[in-house]
Amino acid sequence: MTLPRLVTRNAREHPELPALSWRDPAAAGWATLNWAEVGERTTRLAAGYAALGVGPGDHVLLMAADRPEHWLSDLALVRLGAVPVSVYGTSAPPQLAHIARNCRAPLAVVEGAAQAALWEPLLRDPGTPLARLVVMEPGQEGDHHPYAALGRAPVPEQFGKTLDTARPDDPLTVVYTSGTTGEPKGVVLSHRQVLANARALDAVVELPPHVEHLSYLPFAHIAERMLGIYLPCHRASHVYLCADPGAVADAVREIRPRQFFGVPRIWEKLAAAVRAGLALLPAEQQRAVEEAARVAREHVGCRERGEQPSAELEAAYAADRERVLLPLLRAGGLDRVGWAASASAPMPLDVVRFWAGFGIVVMDAWGLTETTGVATTNSPRTGFRLGSVGRPVQSVEVRAAADGELEVRGASVCSGYRQADGSTRSVLDDAGWLRTGDIGRIDEDGYVWVTDRKKEMIITSTGKNVSPALVENALKEHPLIGQALVHGDGRSYLVALLVLDAEAAPAWAAAHGVDPGPGPADLAAHPAVRREIDRAVAAANSRLNRTEQVKRYRLLTEEWGPATGELTPSLKMRRRVIRDRYAAELTGLYEN
Repeated sequence: MTLPRLVTRNAREHPELPALSWRDPAAAGWATLNWAEVGERTTRLAAGYAALGVGPGDHVLLMAADRPEHWLSDLALVRLGAVPVSVYGTSAPPQLAHIARNCRAPLAVVEGAAQAALWEPLLRDPGTPLARLVVMEPGQEGDHHPYAALGRAPVPEQFGKTLDTARPDDPLTVVYTSGTTGEPKGVVLSHRQVLANARALDAVVELPPHVEHLSYLPFAHIAERMLGIYLPCHRASHVYLCADPGAVADAVREIRPRQFFGVPRIWEKLAAAVRAGLALLPAEQQRAVEEAARVAREHVGCRERGEQPSAELEAAYAADRERVLLPLLRAGGLDRVGWAASASAPMPLDVVRFWAGFGIVVMDAWGLTETTGVATTNSPRTGFRLGSVGRPVQSVEVRAAADGELEVRGASVCSGYRQADGSTRSVLDDAGWLRTGDIGRIDEDGYVWVTDRKKEMIITSTGKNVSPALVENALKEHPLIGQALVHGDGRSYLVALLVLDAEAAPAWAAAHGVDPGPGPADLAAHPAVRREIDRAVAAANSRLNRTEQVKRYRLLTEEWGPATGELTPSLKMRRRVIRDRYAAELTGLYEN
């Protein structure tokens, strides 16, 4: 099976089922295409791209938000036998040049004039084969080809015979790593590898047929490619596109999805917003929520241990869920969620427990671009352990090497890294194992516990190894601390940069009678906030061993994000960028 054949199967067998929805200002709501319309649109688009000279095996770059032109172009190019390559909109010009030269793409499809301006210098670069741009936004094309023109020309009579001829081992896409360090690497993924992962995920997830999915992460990220493009084709399900990640909360309230995926930072921000709202409730309602959360966690604990909740607990949970929890979840659009998941970075256990108090078990998963996304996951079907990343899915096996590095092999492990000459360099050893760079352990029940990235482990001047993520997550258990970076490689003790949580801090101030002042810096400087942060650090240190404890910290007010470079587009910390940017502050924490 290949992805194009899934598209044509869906158009044939499920023509009236909704496939793709997006916000349409002209319609003052959501516009929707069914699978028959997707089949027809992608045929026309494929013909349009073919008329521009795109053929089987050609790589085509795409830089745009999660909008229908991006999604449909991706499928149209795959049906044509080409290889779509989505690129992060935050990529720097040197990264764009590296990607264009590495994949040898003759064409880039971009959102508007701002994105076109980033690629235009490469059109004149003799070392880059990029020859043409297609621009999606009407009126912003300039001298470039308008996207709207792609579907206007009549489809040649025999054109259909040239579509959907990709073979299972042909490349489906190349995903360039977002680059926390160094140049992005192009991970080559075949149809066979992607669909092996899709089948493996379906085997552990309990969802109704044709379920909806809210797509808001960049399509340059393997998680969104799997969840927002490949799995919907496999399941004939319904994708809602959210082009503005800042509008996710509003979209969730409208759609009330039955599944929701968020990287840890998303779940942290949602939890902070809910906590802020709860803090404003009358004391009696707060006590009712706390009691319902206690019952919900007890119910989740039984499920986690594989036990059947008692009749009394089942009744208490059902009553509290209906009376207390569901109204709160319904206000945020999460009342129908049956499968909640996270991946990409270690999930703070306090955030997992917070959501368990609402009956939502965030099924933490683990994987890399090189493993086509998920390699292990917790599952309501096969079991879960809060704090772990679950068990291996059926398409791979996982082991821990002698030094604790996790290794993976199997049907959904990538072909390798693309080289500039068009070849693919294998990333496997002679026995087929991929070294992941993550440190972890596998317990007696087969659950995998990830500690940290091997290259990010801190080695103190006394030779002790410290997982920064472990310490950072302990610090972030206090709602005032939204982000944390721990530093101390080669030093005798650890220090930290802490960032006030933008949602929780004002609510905490209001609940404690603290004047927040005109700006975040005023709140961060308030003596009451400083005392509370001191208590938060002390509380985290009480749960850590001596080597892991933070001796000094600096409180910051500006949240880190992809736009300012401290986070990758998938919201992982770029530690080197943060350390360089705050080098003076970190040095100061070791003085005097």
